[in-house]
Amino acid sequence: MTTKPKAKKYRIRRNKLNSLTGDTAPDDQVETADDAAPTATEDTADPVTLANPKLEAIRQEGLTARQLRMARRVAQKNGLSPASDLEAVMLLRDRGIDPFKRSSTLALVKSNTAAPESSVNLEPGESDALADVHLPQTVPSFDRTAPALSPAAERAREIQQIQRDITRRRQRKLAMLFVRLFFFVAIPTAAAGYYFFAVATPMYATMSEFRIEQSDSPSSVGASSLLGSTPMATVQDSVSVQGYLQSREAMLRLDESLAFKDHFSDPSLDLLQRLSPDASNEDAYKLYRRYVKIGYDPTEGIVRMEVSAANPEISAQYARRLVEFAEERVDQITQRVREDSMKGARASYEEAELNREEALTRMTQLQEELGVIDAAAATSELQARITSLQQLSLEKELELASLLDNRRPNEARVDALRGEVRRIEAKIAEVRGLMTSTGGDNANQARKNAELRAAEEDYQTRTLLLQQSLQQMEMARIEAERQVRYLSVSVSPIPPDEPTYPRAFENTLLAFLIFLGIYLMISLTASILREQVSS
Repeated sequence: MTTKPKAKKYRIRRNKLNSLTGDTAPDDQVETADDAAPTATEDTADPVTLANPKLEAIRQEGLTARQLRMARRVAQKNGLSPASDLEAVMLLRDRGIDPFKRSSTLALVKSNTAAPESSVNLEPGESDALADVHLPQTVPSFDRTAPALSPAAERAREIQQIQRDITRRRQRKLAMLFVRLFFFVAIPTAAAGYYFFAVATPMYATMSEFRIEQSDSPSSVGASSLLGSTPMATVQDSVSVQGYLQSREAMLRLDESLAFKDHFSDPSLDLLQRLSPDASNEDAYKLYRRYVKIGYDPTEGIVRMEVSAANPEISAQYARRLVEFAEERVDQITQRVREDSMKGARASYEEAELNREEALTRMTQLQEELGVIDAAAATSELQARITSLQQLSLEKELELASLLDNRRPNEARVDALRGEVRRIEAKIAEVRGLMTSTGGDNANQARKNAELRAAEEDYQTRTLLLQQSLQQMEMARIEAERQVRYLSVSVSPIPPDEPTYPRAFENTLLAFLIFLGIYLMISLTASILREQVSS
């Protein structure tokens, strides 16, 4: 990743010699605005100072403003007080000090063998004095006969040189960018495309869709019936079936029935899609999750399944067998619910029926012993007899009382009425004894009548409980029928006639985007780290 170069402001300094001769200033004369500090040059020096031949020789060397400022700073560090930059160079040289002895300056010095001869005219004594001083050859030799250039043309020439340098740097960076893209993006993408177009084994995908339906009873009303007609009623069952089809259990059952591992261990498959013959169940399960894709749409309640294989018929067989597994799982899920809901109601009904039969048997035995069919009817009959006898006794007592109200009652008739009253009362006592007496056969008869009556009441109670149990069992049966789930296949598995995978173009494009994204991420990270380190 390249960053856009930042533009800086430049100012070009020239000395009088370059202005007169038109010679091009070296690179050190191009200074930034920050480095262009005001210094005392030969233009501001004293005319008396410039009359010195040594200073004139130094001025003829074409030293840059940066070198002159450096010489003045070195002179000040050595305790000298020069009047100008040229005088600072002269004083330092007189003391045998090279004012330009710095690593940045030495890099600009040309070798004595490659440097052209200086065109500076020196005195004979000065030439010997400067022979041992290795001055930086900043200005190449020039032809004094060359025509002089104007300052504007010289400035435009230097600006063009800078632009050419920037252009060459940009071209070099762009070339390096293309090289990196070629090695880190183009070559991996080409390898991926070659695999998808020429090496990858074609896979045939069989599509199927099914949904889990709920059997609603016509008698179910209310909110439950409204929810039963929506996919929300079977969302848990659908999610459970989806999880089962994507489990290891389903993979193992598919391998046992249709040899899933053997099919994907075929040597005709390419190396990346082939399963090794001695692969473990975990490796086979990873491959199973790759080629058996199951999704659930909660808005429509549809389970979509895609099964891929190297043979279209085998992929369709895998899909059909998985649908059968799903049907079995749905039946197992609802079977326990139905059994639990019917188990309690059926047990309660069987117990009530058994109790009713026992009560009926006891009542029948008592009826046979007493010789009556209905003890309650026999008791009612005795009660009716008692009532009629009491009424007859009351009539006789009233008649006796009317006879006794006479002054001279008929003794024979009075005695007859009194005898009838006694006989009626005795009869009433006898009938009551049949019902309440505790002695002899009458007591036994009364007890059996009471037992028979209790047995009849117990039978009636057991019959009522049996009817309630029967009603509860019917309601449980209806609820169990409502809990029934079944699989409805909307799209049957049909083997395809053309391979579905690999999608060569889409996969190659995806590989290109992935490699390009990785490269951009690494480049951006490296640029940020480089910027942090440089700052």
